[in-house]
Amino acid sequence: MSKKVLVLCTGNSCRSIIAEAIINAKLEGVDAHSSGVKASGKVNPNAERLLKEKGIWRDEYHSKTLEEVINNEYDLVITVCDHANETCPMFPKPAPKIHVGFEDPDGKGYEAFEETYKEIEEILLPKVEESLTRISR
Repeated sequence: MSKKVLVLCTGNSCRSIIAEAIINAKLEGVDAHSSGVKASGKVNPNAERLLKEKGIWRDEYHSKTLEEVINNEYDLVITVCDHANETCPMFPKPAPKIHVGFEDPDGKGYEAFEETYKEIEEILLPKVEESLTRISR
């Protein structure tokens, strides 16, 4: 059975999009979405370029507002920035939440995006797997 996760960030242009793509590409049976508590409305070009280079970009990835996802049912909500963690809304169907913060690469060079990708892959993926395993019990 597929598990649904939501990755929340402030602008939904870098970290949450990268995390959404990595989770979808690397965790079998997990369907990830992302959103911003104050969505920017666009994906950072460096984030898109990086995901295309990694071969995990999907044309469906875009910056989404909370209104677009708030009524979906999720097995896990993940915040990847402190602002999203502090302002995470209550969802109509309560879902467990974890917070793993990452520095925002926005406005920095391409190397910062590569570093963020690596950190999300190495730090966030195991925590998502662990949390979903615990929830399934």
